[in-house]
Amino acid sequence: MLKRSIVLFVIVALASIPAFAAPAPSKAVANQSLDSRAADLALVREVVSSDQVAQALAARGFTQEQINQRVAQLSTQDLRQLAQNLNQLQAAGFTTREWTYILIGAVVVLVIIVATA
Repeated sequence: MLKRSIVLFVIVALASIPAFAAPAPSKAVANQSLDSRAADLALVREVVSSDQVAQALAARGFTQEQINQRVAQLSTQDLRQLAQNLNQLQAAGFTTREWTYILIGAVVVLVIIVATA
């Protein structure tokens, strides 16, 4: 009777092990996240390196190297949000001057956030 109880306990214990396993993240999702970050980073760098934005940031004392370094330090979520905001600004039809001021404001806020973190 004791052997039967032990065998039954071991079978139940072994059968319940898969129920405790955590789901494993997909490699495709991880690669997609990296691709998304790279695309967002490319978009932000393209906008920041445009002539008008670069001149406006330089007038405020930021070099292109400083901006690229701080943009690279942004979290994936912050970078995604900035890229989405840039896309919305372009789609909304702001004038170039308004778009430049908004971008400068967003970059300055992000620089402050990164500097204080």
